[in-house]
Amino acid sequence: MIAAPRSRVTAFSRRVDRAANRGLERSYPPLRRAWKTLLPLLSGAAGLAWRGLRPLLRWFFLALAGVEAVLRAGGRLAAGAATAIATVFTPRRGIGLVIAGAGALLVVSQFLDYHGVQIGGAQYAGLGGVAKPPTVDVKTAGEAHSYVLVPIGALTVLLGLAVILRGGRLGRLAAAATIVLGAASLAVILLIDLPHGTDVGAQSSRFAGAVAVLEKGFAAELAAAGGVVLGGLLYYARPCLIRINLSGRAASARRRRPRRRASSRARVARSA
Repeated sequence: MIAAPRSRVTAFSRRVDRAANRGLERSYPPLRRAWKTLLPLLSGAAGLAWRGLRPLLRWFFLALAGVEAVLRAGGRLAAGAATAIATVFTPRRGIGLVIAGAGALLVVSQFLDYHGVQIGGAQYAGLGGVAKPPTVDVKTAGEAHSYVLVPIGALTVLLGLAVILRGGRLGRLAAAATIVLGAASLAVILLIDLPHGTDVGAQSSRFAGAVAVLEKGFAAELAAAGGVVLGGLLYYARPCLIRINLSGRAASARRRRPRRRASSRARVARSA
């Protein structure tokens, strides 16, 4: 029962194979004649296309060569500029510049508004920033602590300049003093400025819905004090403190250098 269907399938596949072979045998001569007829036409068309595209390809590859030359020249200039900058703008000087900049920002932030009292802020909540509630009792950051951070910031600038101009023991002492001054500034900001900045004070009895807000001056002095501490810590963690043993590198390079093979006379002399 099972062998009969299988034999029928086998006979059908053989008939299909024979029909396909006869079709291929019959189609081969006309396909070969068509190929011989079209080959000269295709060769002529390819030649015409090549003669037309050859100037365009020439200009294209010339443009690529020009772009490559410009990129190579730009890379050489960039490498030279980076080398020249690296000889002047060392990690120590960069860290000193960060310290001096943070100290200058600390001085400037003392004259910016850091505290204010907004009146009726709930009524302006749905306006989407079109109108802002009126602000009264605006104070600068220095008023909360009698501008004590101004001399600290000025001294930080001097310490940053000391780090830029001199390294070694003086630089380490300047960095340590910078960390101390930055920590003291953070203590003043968080322990004095923050409570005063969030206190409504006497305005709560004068206006209904009065809310104390911290202005941009508070964020500026907080960021400056954090930058002072960070600059001092970076001085002790900077990569230029890692000394490289140049003699050891030269010795390792000599060990990696391939040695010349000794002649037969030298080998005989060593064995003797």
